[in-house]
Amino acid sequence: MKILHFADLHLGMETYGGVDAATGLSTRLVDVLARLDEVVAYTLKNGVDLVIFCGDAYKNRDPSQTQQREFAKRIRRLSENGIPVFLLVGNHDLPNAIGRANAVEIFDTLSINYVYVGNRLDIYRIPTKCGVVQVVALPWLKRSALLSREEGKNLGIEQANDRLQEIMTQRLLELVSLLDPSLPALLVAHMAVSTAKPGSERSMIVGRDPILLLGNVALRDFDYVALGHIHRHQVLMENPPVVYAGSLERFDFGDENEAKGFCVIDVDSNGKEKRLNYKFHEVAARRFVTVMADIAEGETDPTGVVLKAIAQQQEAVQNAIVRVNISVPSTLKESVRDVEINKALRVAHYTVVTKEVKQQARLRLGEMTGQSLSPMEALKRYLETKKVPEERRKILLEYGEKLIWQAGQKEESVEVG
Repeated sequence: MKILHFADLHLGMETYGGVDAATGLSTRLVDVLARLDEVVAYTLKNGVDLVIFCGDAYKNRDPSQTQQREFAKRIRRLSENGIPVFLLVGNHDLPNAIGRANAVEIFDTLSINYVYVGNRLDIYRIPTKCGVVQVVALPWLKRSALLSREEGKNLGIEQANDRLQEIMTQRLLELVSLLDPSLPALLVAHMAVSTAKPGSERSMIVGRDPILLLGNVALRDFDYVALGHIHRHQVLMENPPVVYAGSLERFDFGDENEAKGFCVIDVDSNGKEKRLNYKFHEVAARRFVTVMADIAEGETDPTGVVLKAIAQQQEAVQNAIVRVNISVPSTLKESVRDVEINKALRVAHYTVVTKEVKQQARLRLGEMTGQSLSPMEALKRYLETKKVPEERRKILLEYGEKLIWQAGQKEESVEVG
């Protein structure tokens, strides 16, 4: 039996994109759909018996009709070829009010052949050409779905998350007791696990996620634990395999050095013994590339320094989303010729150019004021003063840089107008 595991499409994430001339769609939507096409093509070509999707089909709970249509086209190709598809509900698929449908519920409502929607904590027994697979589904569950109003009203966020962990763990153990040990059994979850390293999903998180301990999901009753929600591909444990497939596409510069793809699991079972192995398959995700250019005081050709830095990564920037960070003394800022830099970046898919102006040294660091600092320098100094942890500081600086660049673009538009 061959099972394919992927997750976190986030159709609708359109940052760092433009309009595709051929389709009229966002180029970033086209990117994600191309990655999904790779999944479908591999499935049809390699005799995959079951496709598992671990949640977050869309960027938000109200996808556009176009996004829904394009997703449904790909799912239909699998369905028409008799390949079962299990769609788990992720946090971005959930409605914001009781009684509203989730973003993938339409497949269940229409009773599409071979398509199963995991919208509750339960066991789904899915027939395939090679036999039945037991899928224990752990979709993203709201606090209100697990905690009664009376139980949850006096709990803080940390206490509520701890209580959620207890409830989910207990229910998982109850379901595990109902599994048939002679059949393949998978846990399919959209959840943060305690030992996982975060990826680009950090930019999409509001508040604090409930977190399950690794020991609560890595139960020996499962042959494989398929995870979604964290965008970085990683293996948390080998026996049983506890695996985040990661997102299929890169969404921001936090994904710059991360491989993107899906996992394929081979299960060999004769009723008495099960053997399993799995492999990560990389897809052709859009590259994110950072170019650093540091211009020294007294440099006679500041623009040349930037062009040289770009040329050194000429192959990498082809069709990539490129960020050029220029560190330049205040005395040379006006000498950097943007026209030449933009010309050198024409081969890129999308570019962001930022300038960090280096101020002359002051007599005393404490005398530096907001007027003497560039926006990025001011943000760095503020975060250092507040003793923000280094990992979080990197994230905040990255998004601060993006906001500063966007503000600069608006100012340029106003000046041109």
